[in-house]
Amino acid sequence: MAQDQVADVPIDPSETVFSGDYLSLGVGAAYSPSYTGSDDYVIDVLPIVQGSLGGIKISPRAGGITLDFIQDRPGGPGIDLGVAARIRGNRASQIKDEVVEHYGELDTAYEVGPSAGISFPAVLNPYDNLSLKTDVLFDVSGAHDGMTVSPSVTYFTPLSRAMAASLSIGTEWADEDFQDYYFRVDNSLYTGPAGQQLPGYEPDGGGFTSVGANLLLAYDLDGDLANGGLGLVFIGGYSRVLGDAADTPFTSIRGSEDQFLAAVGIGYTF
Repeated sequence: MAQDQVADVPIDPSETVFSGDYLSLGVGAAYSPSYTGSDDYVIDVLPIVQGSLGGIKISPRAGGITLDFIQDRPGGPGIDLGVAARIRGNRASQIKDEVVEHYGELDTAYEVGPSAGISFPAVLNPYDNLSLKTDVLFDVSGAHDGMTVSPSVTYFTPLSRAMAASLSIGTEWADEDFQDYYFRVDNSLYTGPAGQQLPGYEPDGGGFTSVGANLLLAYDLDGDLANGGLGLVFIGGYSRVLGDAADTPFTSIRGSEDQFLAAVGIGYTF
């Protein structure tokens, strides 16, 4: 039915706001766990940035962005190659659990690294896109001093002239330094009342930390996605923490392996 709706309102890709340089700016509010593995939720206000300027594509990531320096040829598979950056504030603030809070706040990590992928246009209809991407990020701030690898697959399609959807499935692998920093329980750092300490825990090297899916819906307020302007974005997501991220007492005793995300934003494309 969605494909029939799109076919009834054909769009020439070369005549949309997205055919050349464009920029989408906005702001959103996300309702998410207070730390990885938490069962307490907090609200964060986040910026929204996406676009293409001078042949460089700008795409959002969780907590950051990617820059793609390879210009795609019309009609064929697209190659993505560039850099990614993100800010990781896991247990750096807003720790809602009073026991976990007594183990202290961690430093905010600033991560940078290469990003690569491939995308295939017109998979099921003339306007959709299937992409496979991987970001390899290194902490450059001296927080966890580790590395993560985050592969993902994303399917994007318009649902009507005014609405589009994007479904992403991804996972994260992290090295030993990362796992030790976020999931190790060291009771020498505990500052709370006696008798409330968690069992000590030592992560078992590198491994996968999570797997999950996010669904994004974008709605253009004037009814035409092709001309830009003001729009709304809705995101819902679920992830499952794995390995040491699930086994650490921060999760297994004080939190939950199930992690949910809800976000809403408003932005302008020009």
